Formats: sequence, structure tokens, C-alpha cells
Amino acid sequence: MTMHGALTRRDILGLTGIATALTVLPIAAPIARAAAAHGLRIGIIGSGHVGSALGSVWAKAGNEVMFSSRNLGQDQSLAAQVGANARAGTPQQAVQFGQVLLFAVPYGAFPALMKSLGDSLQGKIVINASNPFPQRDGEIASRAREEGAGAFDAHLLSGAHVARAFNAVSAAHMAAAHEDPGKIGMPIAGDPKATAVASRLAREAGFEPVVVGGLDMAKYLMPGTPLAGEHTPAEVRNIAATLKP
Repeated sequence: MTMHGALTRRDILGLTGIATALTVLPIAAPIARAAAAHGLRIGIIGSGHVGSALGSVWAKAGNEVMFSSRNLGQDQSLAAQVGANARAGTPQQAVQFGQVLLFAVPYGAFPALMKSLGDSLQGKIVINASNPFPQRDGEIASRAREEGAGAFDAHLLSGAHVARAFNAVSAAHMAAAHEDPGKIGMPIAGDPKATAVASRLAREAGFEPVVVGGLDMAKYLMPGTPLAGEHTPAEVRNIAATLKP
């Protein structure tokens, strides 16, 4: 500053820098909070091939993920491998933690699992990636096949907003689709609120979501059906158009 109180160019630049800093600092925190708020809290029940692959991809996409299964130690090791945004807990803790829940367990595990969870699924968004195989899962799987997996899920997961997704594509694609996104169509069926969230998460995992209808169409979202396997989004739409609820 000069002797007569006039500002030099250096003074002006210095004050400008201070003003800029004072302007930016209060704004930076809300921006960071908004970016963090964009992610979802996802509770994963079943951390086998499907649950671990999807949870890892979603955590890296900025969501907070809690892995859970019957083996807490294994889940803790998995969370440590994934790193940022990943943690481990019990299935009960994962349900409490998650805004969205992914079930990826053998269908035969559901009776005991639902008993342990009580009414904690009320109002939750649930994505069920579990498939009923009678030879592995017994009577409950046979009933699910007879009634249709979607209709059976609506009863099994009563009180939740349910979608079926990640059922018809192999677990290997779950971990790798994000490397070349949008090439594989992911058929999704269920409650509109749940299918909207499932669509977002399918896209974050590298798939192009294709909602094929309500839970009455979910019987086609499992191995051995026309929608099973790797299809382009257009192929999924074309196949779905030939199917009836």
C-alpha cells in the first residue's frame, strides 16, 4: 500500500485472493456434502459371488455399502479389500444401515433369514437377486417356481418395495460390465419405486437397465428362461415383448 493510502496493483491482487478464498471456503463444504449425499447406503445380504461383485462396484461408484452374511469375518476381509465406502456387519445391521437392500442368498436360506429380520423390511427398497433352484433349495424353491418368483417374493418380502434384478446375468459380468458400460441389457421387474432404484444401480454397475414389467414378469428373470444370459438392451426389449405375465 502507498504512503497516501492508494492501493497498488500488488495490494489489489492480494485482497482479491483473500476475497476469493473467503468466498470459496463456505461454498466448498456444501458442495462436498451434496456430492457425498448423491450416493446410496446399500445393505447387502449375502456376500458370495453376486453380492461381493456388485457391492464392490457400487462402493467404487460412490455408494456406501455394508456386506453381510453368516460369516462376519469373511465380510470384514471383503470390506477391507474393497476399501473406501465399504464396511461389514450382520444381516440385521445391514438392513438397518441400507436405504436399499440387495438379497443375494440361496433361496433355501430365506425362511430362517426372514424370521431373524422380523418386520424390519417394512417400507424398504429391496432388490432380490436370489434364484429358486428346487434341487438345491427344496420346497420353497418349488413353490416359488410354481407361483412365479416375483409373486412369491411379494409374499416373502412382505411390506417392502420389491424388484427382481441381477438374476439372469452371470456373476462374472457383475464385476466387469462397468469396464465397457451399456453393452449388456439388465432385465428388471417389480414395484415402480424399486425398479427405479434398481435401474440406477444397474447403470452404475455398467448395465443398461430394461424394465420389463411388474413382479408378474419376474418369473422370466432367472436361468433357463428366454431373458437369461447376455443380451443387448435392444434384444432384452424384443424378447420381453414376446412374453406374457
